[in-house]
Amino acid sequence: MTDDFHRRLFHVAPLGLSADTAQTGGMTRVEAISGKTVGSRGLWMGETHVAAATASDNHHHGDSETAIYVVRGNPEFVFLDPEHGETRIITKPGDYIYVPPWVPHREENPDPDNEAVVVISRTTQEAVVVNLPDLHWVGPVALLD
Repeated sequence: MTDDFHRRLFHVAPLGLSADTAQTGGMTRVEAISGKTVGSRGLWMGETHVAAATASDNHHHGDSETAIYVVRGNPEFVFLDPEHGETRIITKPGDYIYVPPWVPHREENPDPDNEAVVVISRTTQEAVVVNLPDLHWVGPVALLD
């Protein structure tokens, strides 16, 4: 008899990562943990690779929250701040970034020689990616308390 306490664990090795997921120009996403790969119900996890001297297209992830951990390189995360305009967060290995739902952004890798690699986790079981022409807000308006 199978119940929620007697289910198997899943192991996804680097060779098992799949690029068969939503993509954005200028970067490559590979998925490890998703509804497709392991049957997750509320989680997506994978990697993003941005080649040297490359910027991704602008995009957002719908109603999904995104957590990012910088593994290699010094990627920069660009978004529009209502008070300061285009804003850039410069990172290094070991840093974390949180991207709220619906926030347009892009990743840039200014390093002329080395690829940037980050691990990403989302609160949806599949990669939600909406590619955009620019960084202007296109999602619903959230009322903050």
